[in-house]
Amino acid sequence: MIEASAPARAGVIGNPTDGYGGSLVSCTLDARARVRLSRCERIELSFAGERSVIKSERDLRLDGGVFDIARSVIRYLRIAHRTFRLEGESDIPFRSGLAGSTAMLAAVFGAVCRFVGREMTPYQLAETIRYIELNYMDIQCGYQDQYMTVFGGINYLDFRSKEVYRELSEEVFATVEPLSAHVDELPFVLIHTGVQRVSGSVLRPVRERWLDGDRAVVDGYREIAELARLGKRAILLKDWEELGLLMNRNHEIQQMLGASGKANDEFIELALANGALGAKLAGAGGGGTIIALHHEPEKLIEAFRAKGNPRVLELAPGPGLTVEKHDR
Repeated sequence: MIEASAPARAGVIGNPTDGYGGSLVSCTLDARARVRLSRCERIELSFAGERSVIKSERDLRLDGGVFDIARSVIRYLRIAHRTFRLEGESDIPFRSGLAGSTAMLAAVFGAVCRFVGREMTPYQLAETIRYIELNYMDIQCGYQDQYMTVFGGINYLDFRSKEVYRELSEEVFATVEPLSAHVDELPFVLIHTGVQRVSGSVLRPVRERWLDGDRAVVDGYREIAELARLGKRAILLKDWEELGLLMNRNHEIQQMLGASGKANDEFIELALANGALGAKLAGAGGGGTIIALHHEPEKLIEAFRAKGNPRVLELAPGPGLTVEKHDR
């Protein structure tokens, strides 16, 4: 029996420049994706209440369903001839912009790698998971999700020299600077808008504009990366007013580039109207989740609940990918 889990994450400042050689501060949540791998006489998959049996290579074709992650890992590792049962569950809101699919991929990959005896450093794990998402699942993605679900905690992430995708053997490792030991206060609230979105559908059009040299995108993302570096300083100094201004500017740029969304903007306006110092997207946009900075988070939560019943989450610097083997 092998059990693995990986956390959700929220971009505090700097997203989405992780796919453009930028910088971010990102933090995990206590919501996690979990998988269990056990002995079986064939390959059985069980995710989200659905079951599937892999009998041949044809059963590894992707169909946009809940088994695509496991199928992609099996294809990448070329282990369709092995036998095991893989079960997965998650308390991360579905398509919420909190890296739920990447967390599940990290947990699946971690468990299966332990099963086949394949060892990797955390950096290799993060890069390989990103490679599988892009090349096996055809998901446009940066690097924040993979590094955060593997490393966990609250980190300053620097992705300079990673502006373009390379072959896995040629990828430059990101810089991961843990901040947990220096941060004892996180006055943030995460509000899920209830709108489901697929990150690739939001990121792909902007990525194409960036590749074409669109100055609005190029200059905008260069500025957001600098906001992250300034944001790291503000967090370490507990200069929340300054961080709020930086977060608002981060969102303003995303909004100008058309990478936000009506639900996001409405939730952000509500947060600011109720005393938030800053509010922005926690992920790629187009729906998903916002992150708001407030001196009294509970008051902001009350304001949102007065308007409905949105799901409220909190930042929680915790462990990244964990894999445990049980002899039973």
